[in-house]
Amino acid sequence: MSVWVVSDGRRGIENQSLGLAEALAELAPATITRHIVRWKPAFDRWPSALKQPWMLAEGQDLLAGPDFPDIWIATGRATLPLSVRIKGASKGRTFVVQTQDPRWKNRAYDLIIAPKHDQVSGPNVLSILGSPHRITPDRLRAAAPQFADRIAPLPHPRVAVMIGGTSKAFDLTPEHAATLADVIADTVEEAGGSLLVTFSRRTPLIAQTLMMQRLKPVNGWIWDGAGDNPLFVMLDAADHILVTEDSANMATEAASTGKPVHILPMVPLKPQTKFARLHQELQDHGATRPFDGTLPHWTYEPLSETHRAARVILAKRANRS
Repeated sequence: MSVWVVSDGRRGIENQSLGLAEALAELAPATITRHIVRWKPAFDRWPSALKQPWMLAEGQDLLAGPDFPDIWIATGRATLPLSVRIKGASKGRTFVVQTQDPRWKNRAYDLIIAPKHDQVSGPNVLSILGSPHRITPDRLRAAAPQFADRIAPLPHPRVAVMIGGTSKAFDLTPEHAATLADVIADTVEEAGGSLLVTFSRRTPLIAQTLMMQRLKPVNGWIWDGAGDNPLFVMLDAADHILVTEDSANMATEAASTGKPVHILPMVPLKPQTKFARLHQELQDHGATRPFDGTLPHWTYEPLSETHRAARVILAKRANRS
């Protein structure tokens, strides 16, 4: 089975399709090929309805054939003009999966895998809690030896902290970043534990600098962005996970570990109906609680929505065949 993972190359976007593809490969033999979609600069911001394959950057024509994948899994706005055409180009051979809410030609895809909190509906829609991702217990365990020497001396409880940043919905102001860092530092020091900290590409530089300065005295490891991203290692080593509320991806990934996930508040820029639904769903599942400056322990069934979606893909493809 050949599976193409198609995205604009941004890590958080690509990981949704790649996570689904890897879950498929655990269920059935598969060859996974990654494709990054790039439109010529003059056409990049054009509406999907106006984009044509000849507008792609050189060497980007995924519809030219003659080889087409058995399953096409795409994420992001850049992929939509190709996703709606691949079935015709492959003469019906390719099973087309689009993640997130396309908001355009929703009937053109064999399956849309959308977050439940987006409230997308339709006969070809599978709603899942959160977003697809690459986090699995096996993958976390496999990553652990890479930084074992650095993790082993750190005292428990080990607290992984995943900091997001500015978006259309939230902000991380310098004042709020400083307050968050102080509360996190006090909590971990009082517990006699250690920190494992990562920042998003969206984290404002000033906010990141302030947080690093305030968290540096605490025992632990603050990743500075150099070298391989240690996120998998940190999640594997953590006893608790703190995640800012701005990222559905980070919250969902954390909830797949089965470890207590504490949600850190951000500065809202507008009413947060969708994010409120997501966080309520995660709380109802038992995975998350708002961070209150303490580190209580609780258990829950780790989320496995990516693998559930992969099983649905295989079943629907088999039924169509």
